[in-house]
Amino acid sequence: MASMIEAIEVKRKMYFEHEGVPFHCLDKEISTPTARGGQTLVRLKMRNLLTRAVFDKTFKADDKFTEPDLEDVDASYLYNDADGAYFLDQESFETLNLTNEMLGDSLEFLLEGTVVQIEKYQGNPIGLQLPMHVELVVKETEPGFKGDTATGTTNKPATMETGLVIRVPSFVKEGEKIKIATESREFAGRV
Repeated sequence: MASMIEAIEVKRKMYFEHEGVPFHCLDKEISTPTARGGQTLVRLKMRNLLTRAVFDKTFKADDKFTEPDLEDVDASYLYNDADGAYFLDQESFETLNLTNEMLGDSLEFLLEGTVVQIEKYQGNPIGLQLPMHVELVVKETEPGFKGDTATGTTNKPATMETGLVIRVPSFVKEGEKIKIATESREFAGRV
């Protein structure tokens, strides 16, 4: 039997299951009543891990949730087609499939062999976590691009080998390998 978690005990970045669906707590706000007999309420900003929808919901402090059957496994990216992307579980060597809805725009960061964390709920893949940084080769960018010197901006657009377009400093050239922060989608340095 999975352990129970009271709504008041849920913390930021914690996972819990509500009505048979796994959620990730993004933020928490507690409202304590000023009148006698009032009930403490917990407002959670939460992400549905199956649909990726984010919303706020208010619970009583003593409402109970179960711990979800979640697991993260290391998997390497193999390829993608019309049905989604395929990954190789690094432990069981089983092929895992994620649909395009589950992937979002993650494919823009993936090269064959890139190792990611696949999130599984009750043994089925439901999403992935990209590494903090990826290294990609600049496929196309303008050479010697003069930035807007009046504002001090010297960034230029660059297309990576995966099709991802980001802004890079003017010294970056075609064919160069650079590091990109996956969360902010920004240039993080040369390799």
